[in-house]
Amino acid sequence: MTPPEEESPDGDRDGGLVLLHGPKSGSTRKGCDPFAQTQRSKLQHRRARINQQINKEMRMRAGAENLFRATSNHKVKETVALELSYVNSNLQLLKEELEELNSSVDVYQNDSESISVPMIPLGLKETKELDLLVPLKDFISEHYGEEGVLFEKEIKEFMELRQAMRTPSRNEAGLELLMEYYNQLYFLDSRFFPPTKTLGVFFHWYDSLTGVPSHQRALAFEKGSVLFNLGALHTQIGARQDRASLPGLNQAIDAFQKAAGAFNYLKENFSNAPSLDMSAASLTMLVRLMVAQVQECVFEKMTLLRAQNDFLARLQLAQEAARVEDVYSLVHQTMSQPHVKDYVPFSWTTMVQVKSEHFKALSHYFAAIALCDCPAPSDAELLEQEKAFLQFHVTMPEGPSLRVLLQDPEERRKLGKAHLKKAIMKHEEAMRIHGLCKILRKMDILQEVLSFAHKRSLSKYSEIDHEEDFFETGEAPDIHPKTHQKPEIKSPNFSQVKVTDLFHRLGPLSVFSAKNKWYPARRVHLMRGENGFGFTLRGDSPVLIAGVIPGGCAAEAGLKEGDYIISVNGKDCKWSKHAEVVQLLKSTGKEGVDIGVITLQGSECPKAVDRKAAVMSSGSGMLKSNKENSRKSLMNSKSASTLLVWSKKSKRSKKSTYSGVPFTTVGDNEAMY
Repeated sequence: MTPPEEESPDGDRDGGLVLLHGPKSGSTRKGCDPFAQTQRSKLQHRRARINQQINKEMRMRAGAENLFRATSNHKVKETVALELSYVNSNLQLLKEELEELNSSVDVYQNDSESISVPMIPLGLKETKELDLLVPLKDFISEHYGEEGVLFEKEIKEFMELRQAMRTPSRNEAGLELLMEYYNQLYFLDSRFFPPTKTLGVFFHWYDSLTGVPSHQRALAFEKGSVLFNLGALHTQIGARQDRASLPGLNQAIDAFQKAAGAFNYLKENFSNAPSLDMSAASLTMLVRLMVAQVQECVFEKMTLLRAQNDFLARLQLAQEAARVEDVYSLVHQTMSQPHVKDYVPFSWTTMVQVKSEHFKALSHYFAAIALCDCPAPSDAELLEQEKAFLQFHVTMPEGPSLRVLLQDPEERRKLGKAHLKKAIMKHEEAMRIHGLCKILRKMDILQEVLSFAHKRSLSKYSEIDHEEDFFETGEAPDIHPKTHQKPEIKSPNFSQVKVTDLFHRLGPLSVFSAKNKWYPARRVHLMRGENGFGFTLRGDSPVLIAGVIPGGCAAEAGLKEGDYIISVNGKDCKWSKHAEVVQLLKSTGKEGVDIGVITLQGSECPKAVDRKAAVMSSGSGMLKSNKENSRKSLMNSKSASTLLVWSKKSKRSKKSTYSGVPFTTVGDNEAMY
């Protein structure tokens, strides 16, 4: 994903993302009403309350531990030890309460009357309010030399956007709100976070599952937490879809794929995450969980699309179910790892294990009905069914040849009975594991799904079981997992959201950014000489003095090669195009012109392009131009923290002017004047 591209004040479109720098209004997107009494908002309020209590208890524990280590008084040590025991007990109770909230997956499910296996969504990370008014005003005054009070409106607008981002609605508008805030963080980073110092503010976020607070000065922590919430919101949107319909299934698949993409993007770009929910192990688990839920939706989609009485369709359903079992087994293994086991809610681990057993049972059930309910193949169908059945089992079943098995109804019944026996065993195992978890036992819909599937398999077994069967039912081989729709991990695409650079008045980021330093602005009074002003102009936004003629008016006034023109006769020219600045200069009378300029610190003077072509017009003052094609690329500035490694490829654009050495990236024309 490429970062937002900066553009001129007229809001040109480039690369699919519109950045408006003109005096437009800010974001109109708002968060949910924080006082709305929906089930989801009540749940989030309880999460926030528990997070605050956990924070308080942890501060008390830290203080007690420090006192315990510092004191040598035996009675004080006993008292502190008792207090520590009390605090640890409170913390354990709070974490158990939070785990129960995280296990309330039924709150996020759809309201349809159809019976579907519940999905696992994530709650949003909570954050504290943040007051940036004073720090940003101070930075504007110190770094940019502007009056900080003049930017209070922009700062408050950014803070309002952050406040709205804390309660995004569970729909596309909520996703766009998070994306918009993330894009604004890109500009905030470029404007106010130099690589050598911090802004002095802490970003506080609570762990999504444990409620443990974390804080960092690095803006990367804020970015990462917003991306985590983007993924979490996708899980909630996916869980609420009505999966009894094809449109609902497609929307659920898309949402879970995007959730997987958000978590995977975090995993690939984060290092040294301060909270467990954004650690590599946790994010790996979440990506695999989302992929498994996508695979489950694909299976449900197959049951809607495929003809139920077709032999090959039932084999495909069996293999799809085996694939779902396969991916949930991988999720369960990941959740059982040492760094994740004690962190993930027990109800999640149990549900994943239940689903693994449940879908293994379904794979054997569909194999059985394919063999028992479908007629023996005709000669025309035999070859195709033989080919499909050859790749169906992990190991070939014992007994007669494949051709005899498919054509003999009795052999089909025997193998079908073996599959049903295994299906019933797996159904019972799923129900046994389900019964071990108190939270899952309260989930009526899951109990209903497991009970229905178990009874269906028992009924089918009774139907095909004959009293005269004296053979011992053999062991059915496992079914080879296979899917017709492989899950896709969709990375976040922020370029679809229109973004306004709130601090555009500070000037183009190519020059006016936190990583650049410049000497104090100078005001130079120029008189036009016989041969003009005696300098070469190049580029725009802002216009660069690319060359100064020795002995000319510009040289005598103190202008230097590499200066940027920021004003002409008091008119701000930071965002002015080349032609606009030239027109202002050309309209100068005998009284001369006042030019405001700045010079970047540590910059080398640029070389004028094709100096031979730049000749002075004798006394005419006419403008001559020389077109120049220049490459402009984004230089990734490293933040003060290594929390995030944003390895983004530069996007070459005719209009973008980001660069580590800004005056080497010029506009479309150069002229002597």
